[in-house]
Amino acid sequence: MATSAQNRLLIKGGRVVNDDMMQDADVYIEDGIIKQVGTNLHTPGGTRVVEAKGHLVMPGGIDTHTHMQLPFMGTFAVDDFYTGTRAALAGGTTMIMDFAIPQKGESLVEAYHRWRSWADPKVCCDYALHVGVTWWCDKVGKEMEELTEEHGINSFKMFMAYKDTWQLDDHDLLESFKQCKEIGALAQVHAENGDIIKENTAKLLDMGITGPEGHELSRPEEVEAEATNRACVLANQVGCPLYVVHVMSKSAADVVSNKRRQGHIVFGEPIAASLGTDGTHYYHKCWRHAAAHVMGPPLRPDCETPKYLMDLLANGDLQTTGTDNCTFSASQKALGKDDFTKIPNGVNGVEDRMSVIWEKGVVSGKIDPCKFVAVTSTNAAKIFNIYPKKGRIAVGSDADIVVWNPHATRTISAKTHYQAVDFNIFEGMEVHGIADYVICHGRVVVEEGNVRAVSGMGKFVPTPSHSPYVYGRVQERDIANAPKKVDRAPYDGPVIQLNNQGLTQAVESSIIPTNQEFYTRGPTRCGGLNLHDSSFHVSGAQMNDKSPKRPSVKVHNPPGGKASGSFW
Repeated sequence: MATSAQNRLLIKGGRVVNDDMMQDADVYIEDGIIKQVGTNLHTPGGTRVVEAKGHLVMPGGIDTHTHMQLPFMGTFAVDDFYTGTRAALAGGTTMIMDFAIPQKGESLVEAYHRWRSWADPKVCCDYALHVGVTWWCDKVGKEMEELTEEHGINSFKMFMAYKDTWQLDDHDLLESFKQCKEIGALAQVHAENGDIIKENTAKLLDMGITGPEGHELSRPEEVEAEATNRACVLANQVGCPLYVVHVMSKSAADVVSNKRRQGHIVFGEPIAASLGTDGTHYYHKCWRHAAAHVMGPPLRPDCETPKYLMDLLANGDLQTTGTDNCTFSASQKALGKDDFTKIPNGVNGVEDRMSVIWEKGVVSGKIDPCKFVAVTSTNAAKIFNIYPKKGRIAVGSDADIVVWNPHATRTISAKTHYQAVDFNIFEGMEVHGIADYVICHGRVVVEEGNVRAVSGMGKFVPTPSHSPYVYGRVQERDIANAPKKVDRAPYDGPVIQLNNQGLTQAVESSIIPTNQEFYTRGPTRCGGLNLHDSSFHVSGAQMNDKSPKRPSVKVHNPPGGKASGSFW
């Protein structure tokens, strides 16, 4: 059957940018797949042409962390899978990765199917799913295996926070990490110490601190860094690759960086919020403004944090960028007007991520366009095993492309964004870099500010297990680092005996002095007296009372010789 002209597209005159190279080239697309990349391409008549002169032609963005229509804290996130993915396309993101999160005791497979039923009819762009592990038993491990083998899930998220709801203890974390490694999946963690948060929260409420600032005060940087370190240690001990979601602080980022230098297989994901703004907003006099920034882990009051995290993205210590997009309206946030623990956690970002990272990264001179592509798209595709289908402009790759105008500017505002939420944490920020055209499945869905997305156009993208980018060195590492037994002759010497109280009794009692009551410590290992104790006893009876007295000796010449004469 002949290909319809509307399924043929030529992007002409642009500069193609991948994570490892840039080239002046045209891109020809047919039936949603890139068919040719180069110059002087031969294309069929009737092909639509998008003029990209002066523009960058890049892989569409992959947002690794969203929560569309998430049921949370008694309500639902206001951006659902339609408004959320439509807004994503408007900003140049052509794929999201959302989370199916079961309640404690609920089947993981059932949660997965529920999220699929919500997303499939609504998504305007492609999506994949991570699945949460909120409790542990053998059944959970079997369901993880089923999801990996039959349903295209290769990542599972464990919570170290949200005590009494989703939080796992260290034993359950270890079990889930071991199962992830067994099935070739990537373990993810929300890294905060939930026990400390619960303790701090109670103290703050007792002190009368009920506003949004209490949220940040209850979970400072140290709490995030401790959990990040603990997760890295636990995962490394069982040889499981680890992915730390929403890295929000310098301290947590340093842990990821240091562990990578120690040889751990760990990846770090800052988000648009931590790269584009800070936690000083929690101390804003307007309650609505402060509450709109409440998320977990919180934004950090240290204003240098966004620059610091961008530097670590630039040098490769952090690898991907998500948004943790989980939006709630002002009236929903007001559920916590008298108690910060009842403010639904979450902020926007899915629409503005690409522009914020371009502004804070490329325009500031911290990263180049190739690194921009890596941290917004390609690295995610590699880590989650969908590369080069996604994350690259090459023959055979999906035609999910953004034609980026690096010179145009816009001012971010809730009044003009496509998201359903009524607040934008980047309000008033002027950014360079705009997605003039966005192509999804080979179709132009954004054209010079006009979004023509169709509900249900997106597809679920399975993520296969054992990603080479993640697991390519695990087997060899296990062999190289396997413990080795030391061959030696068996011990054939004496062995002490233990009495009922677990105390040792010496085999050769003759070497122990009978006057042991003069000592507060027992004999040394070889039976001698412990010279750190005094032989003097305050009772009056002394150690040498029964010893014969030595005859007195008059010393005529003391040590040093006899003194004679006078000093004067």
